Amino acid sequence: MKVGVPKERREGETRVAVSPDSVKKLVALGFDVSVEAGAGAGASFSDDLLREAGASIADSAAAVLGDAELVLKVRAPMSADEGEDEIGLINSGAMVIAHMSALSNKDGVAALAAAGLTGFAMDLMPRITRAQSMDVLSSQSNLAGYKAVLDAAGELGRAFPMMMTAAGTIAPAKVFIMGVGVAGLQAIATARRLGAVVTATDVRPATKEQVESLGGKFLEVDPEMEKDAQTEGGYAKEMPPEYFEKQKQVVAEHIKKQDVVITTALIPGRPAPVLVTEEMVRSMPDGAVIIDLAVEAGGNCPLSELGKVVIKHGVSIVGHDNVPGRLAENASSLYAKNIINFLTPLVDAESKEMAIDWEDEIIQGTLICRDGAVVHPALAGGGS
Repeated sequence: MKVGVPKERREGETRVAVSPDSVKKLVALGFDVSVEAGAGAGASFSDDLLREAGASIADSAAAVLGDAELVLKVRAPMSADEGEDEIGLINSGAMVIAHMSALSNKDGVAALAAAGLTGFAMDLMPRITRAQSMDVLSSQSNLAGYKAVLDAAGELGRAFPMMMTAAGTIAPAKVFIMGVGVAGLQAIATARRLGAVVTATDVRPATKEQVESLGGKFLEVDPEMEKDAQTEGGYAKEMPPEYFEKQKQVVAEHIKKQDVVITTALIPGRPAPVLVTEEMVRSMPDGAVIIDLAVEAGGNCPLSELGKVVIKHGVSIVGHDNVPGRLAENASSLYAKNIINFLTPLVDAESKEMAIDWEDEIIQGTLICRDGAVVHPALAGGGS
């Protein structure tokens, strides 16, 4: 089977869907891999490196996609309405595997279906033990949490650790993490390694033990309401308005003393909840830093601006786009590994042909369109 890997064309996307290591594994599985020239440049994977691993290098997206039976991408293929028609270059009947942003991009999913493509959304991977090694949200969020702390350290005009000097003692920076998913946990661990005093909060009470195990202190809002704050899949539920009112009160008092606030709260398919209001920003110390990792979904702070670092009320508010892509080499390697782990069980070891069990829980969880129709239950029924 021919695998096509085009260059990512969405603005600011530095990642690529394969690595030299994953190309070797794809070839071993029986795939014929074609990569567009320059596709790996943003991730420090040169054409020569990918060629040595077993890929052929093509000079255009059309050459890569024209005869591909399986297309691997980081982001969903673009339609003509988005400025460049990647979907139109893909053969009808081909399979496409990508982070589709499916819950917030229903029009894009419908366009894939209309083109006769079979689409798998890596962002809809079920939260089950068997699929942990395929979970792109975890692999990419882990890097985002790490990078968020480094970005904060770069913006903050003071040191993170306590320092004993002949001229006196420098107190450690105070870092507050809002949202203790994969990104939040990595942010806690990284900030602690840099010597900061770390507190964290989350609607899910089960995260308290995780926070404390990493050396942070957990800030509770309302233990009673938080008992039912997690979905069966492990995601945070949307909380009632009264919870957010109480959260504002508790956080407002705590945030006044913080040097760095990192927000990571996301609800799949919904706008990011507002956690840090303008009033809270006003109360923070001059020179403080907010890193908003939810800025692509509207932001946890209404003052955040996508792709920009802005200063409001003396506070630097960082809204970098595509934070995992700021560590493109690692992010691409992990993403490529997620795809290999997803594909390997779908290939018959003897015949080297695809043998997909369409009833498998992982397939049903990620399959968004097939045979000209949108088939995922969370998406069937229309545009965005």
